[in-house]
Amino acid sequence: MTMRFYVNIDHVATVRQARRTDEPDPVRAAVLAELGGADGITVHLREDRRHISDRDVRLLMQTVRTGINLELAATSEIVDIACDLGPMQATLVPEKRQEVTTEGGLALTEPDRLEATRSALEKLSAAGIRTSLFIDPDEESIRTSVDLGADAVELHTGEYANARPADRIVQIERVSRAASLARKLSLAVHAGHGLTYENVRPVAAIPEIEELNIGHSVVSRAIFTGLEKAVREMAEIIRRARLRA
Repeated sequence: MTMRFYVNIDHVATVRQARRTDEPDPVRAAVLAELGGADGITVHLREDRRHISDRDVRLLMQTVRTGINLELAATSEIVDIACDLGPMQATLVPEKRQEVTTEGGLALTEPDRLEATRSALEKLSAAGIRTSLFIDPDEESIRTSVDLGADAVELHTGEYANARPADRIVQIERVSRAASLARKLSLAVHAGHGLTYENVRPVAAIPEIEELNIGHSVVSRAIFTGLEKAVREMAEIIRRARLRA
């Protein structure tokens, strides 16, 4: 099975929002990611719009040539926006206003959350959008995802990524077992969160996983692989300006 690599460009927008300006533009970042070989683009439209904006998602829908995986909470406002825009895929994720980043999978054991998730999935499916649930890699969450009628699950790899080296084997085995069960139950299997250039290989080697979503590490690496060139270009502009003065 071929592995798809989706690049999450949220943190490009995070840098932009630090100054409330118009750069760097996540739409341009998406184009460059596709040129670099990304199989799709992931963005999280949060309720508080802390990074990605409605404008970003609308322009991405017009610009991206691979496919958009829109991450969203199961709230009526955001679900309605997703249904209106019609991304290729919508991934329901938990969301807290005070969190720095998503802290874990959906709490599908809580009755209110369960019903909100079910309602959101029904609306998204009726709009012809492929659905995925961001869950912890455990049996109960996987079986609940099947019962809810999701097309796919994205396994939360944060505990694996944050584990001490001695504990990583246990965590990668946990992810592997979850992926195997999900596939046996006819769910498509994705994975993401905390994956880096150093720790991605064991996850990418799990045969049942068909899609990885990675963002922060890619954007972080891009700063260093492109910073020297960016500084050189600015220095050259300044040098030429002085010569003409």
